[in-house]
Amino acid sequence: MGVALAMRARGATGMVEVVVLMRLGSQQLQQKRKILRITLHNGCMIDPRLITLRVFARCGTVGATAELTGYSPSAVSAQLRELQRVLGMQLLTKDGRGVRLTATGRFLVEGSDTLIAEWESLRAAAMEAGDQVQSRFGLGGFSTAAAQLLAPLAATLRSTRPLLEVQVLEADPARCFDLLVAERIDLAVIVAMQSDTYGEDDPRFEQRVLLDDPLDVIIPADHPLASRETATLEELASEPWITESAGSTYHSLFTAAFTAVGVTPRIAHEAVEWETHIAFVGAGLGVGLLPRLAPLHGADNVVRLRITGKTKPTRRIIAAVRRGSIASPLIQESLGILQVNANRILTSRLDEDL
Repeated sequence: MGVALAMRARGATGMVEVVVLMRLGSQQLQQKRKILRITLHNGCMIDPRLITLRVFARCGTVGATAELTGYSPSAVSAQLRELQRVLGMQLLTKDGRGVRLTATGRFLVEGSDTLIAEWESLRAAAMEAGDQVQSRFGLGGFSTAAAQLLAPLAATLRSTRPLLEVQVLEADPARCFDLLVAERIDLAVIVAMQSDTYGEDDPRFEQRVLLDDPLDVIIPADHPLASRETATLEELASEPWITESAGSTYHSLFTAAFTAVGVTPRIAHEAVEWETHIAFVGAGLGVGLLPRLAPLHGADNVVRLRITGKTKPTRRIIAAVRRGSIASPLIQESLGILQVNANRILTSRLDEDL
């Protein structure tokens, strides 16, 4: 599929018309060429209606699209109808009580990946050339990342760039990618294993490794090994273990760590939040794994030990952005701050907790 872009101003109103020339490849369209004209308003290079269509393609329902974009359901429906009218194409069709994309709609969404990436790249280069940054910057990440990495990053950016509006959203990885598509956030921090459904070859995103976060073991302070600084998984295999329920990323990390050493742990309790894991250990209910990025918060009766031996389990933390935007000055600055803060936390954590 070929994509060509042309732009022309329309008077002094500030409106710009972008002509997207796409070679349509389906047999039904018989390789015909169609000019898609999207009139852009308020200085936006990419029509917000196209973004809404892309979010709908990801979410599948008008209600979910509304929740993700911040529009009302009626506004989402109106945008999709107007986009169909402007393009002269049927993008949606009835599907029971809802709607779904037509083949044309799916083709348009897939083809727009290149358009979005090229615009992000152009915007990043323009910002760098003019030594400028955007006026709003959205950050998203899972709970530990939001607390330990994104909150300090937001505070730094607000201090160094007082005119910049920074917003932090705590969200699971799947939602972080949805928020990137919806342009609610510009940078997401996630655990790599949690992003398997969005591979590195996904044309919508670019990913960068931030750090490998080691998993430590936490045990009660009166445990026989509590006076040590390290322990092996084999030594603790017979202990009652606390982990998350099957199907979660943490449980997958937990299982993989023990599989690697040929040991089957005895799972006694399940917990979701790290604070709950720590409380269970402090109460003497068992032992657990804790990412080094996660603090103990001065928990009573809990000791953190490094894991040694054949297997030293880690979780990979990555940053994800919309493809083409990685060269943005603000994103580059943010990635640098994140890595510095992460390394500082990892090197200081054990000194604080031991």
